[in-house]
Amino acid sequence: MTEKNGVMKEIDVYTDGACSGNPGPGGWGAVLLSGAHSKEIRGGEPQTTNQRMELQAVIEALKALKVKGWKVKVHSDSAYVVNAFNQKWLDKWQRNGWRNSKKEPVANQDLWRSLLELTKANQVHIIKVKGHAGHVHNERCDELARQAIKEMLADLPAGEHP
Repeated sequence: MTEKNGVMKEIDVYTDGACSGNPGPGGWGAVLLSGAHSKEIRGGEPQTTNQRMELQAVIEALKALKVKGWKVKVHSDSAYVVNAFNQKWLDKWQRNGWRNSKKEPVANQDLWRSLLELTKANQVHIIKVKGHAGHVHNERCDELARQAIKEMLADLPAGEHP
């Protein structure tokens, strides 16, 4: 593991996804913090779901990291993301051939697989943060996600708004 003075280097990542309609235009935002350094990223899709945007936010945040072997604390207000890791849903889904408890294919499997691959580069911990409760970084991620939706809709030609 990458260490400095015997201490593992850490990055805090905050993520959020948003959707205008579900499905509908969606956006994601992330804030990456390490020491005095910070980075904000955002993006979106014209037709998606809130769950996909929550996942995409974490994926894009982990893709943006240029480090390996660090402790990465991902803070999310998404029970879907947090529970999949912390309640071991992902382990069960993989053991069951990517089938859920109802024996149906797991939703958003493409994104879950990408996310799992990205978690291999660092020691990733998923932490629940209460949404819309005044947490400065969580609120900023929500702003970024909503801004991404507005920008995407503004860029669409007239008549192509979902």
